[in-house]
Amino acid sequence: MAELSMRTTAAELGVGAMSLYRYVKDREALERLVVDHVLASVDTESTPRTSWDKQITCLAENMRKAVGAHPSVVPLLMLHRHASSEVKRCSEAFLRILTEGGFNGRQRAIALRTLVSYLMGALQAQHLGPLGGPGTEVMTKLLPDEYPLLAATAKVARRIGPDEEFRSGIDIVLRGLAYIREHD
Repeated sequence: MAELSMRTTAAELGVGAMSLYRYVKDREALERLVVDHVLASVDTESTPRTSWDKQITCLAENMRKAVGAHPSVVPLLMLHRHASSEVKRCSEAFLRILTEGGFNGRQRAIALRTLVSYLMGALQAQHLGPLGGPGTEVMTKLLPDEYPLLAATAKVARRIGPDEEFRSGIDIVLRGLAYIREHD
């Protein structure tokens, strides 16, 4: 998010760069405000009598939708996870659902990190290298004797939409977390 600077923000607002410092301490504080603004619309209320995995999927989809409207914010989410009130609010919601789903202690910590890692990775992949994008198209043309599996997989992958990719991936993650919860 190199284009986010005090100078460009001030220009966008039609004020001098130094004027911003009356409201925002530095670029880091500005980035946190952007993250908070993007995530403020995320509905973190869970649905009673819905399984923990369906609640997690719903929350992850809500975050995906909010961030999808502003994909440049993805790198800032992890960078400011400790300081952004909205990242903490979303994390607390994930933890509440996990706790109600029977995760505690180490399992809960690892489950949260796994969910956040999947969500951030999926968002980056969707916006920087979508399955239906030019990179996948290039891989479909790889020499079959050199990369037979990669070429064949790319031909299938280019027809998988972002919603199917995301939902299938989170389903795999959640099944793995359920297994760990039961067998750890």
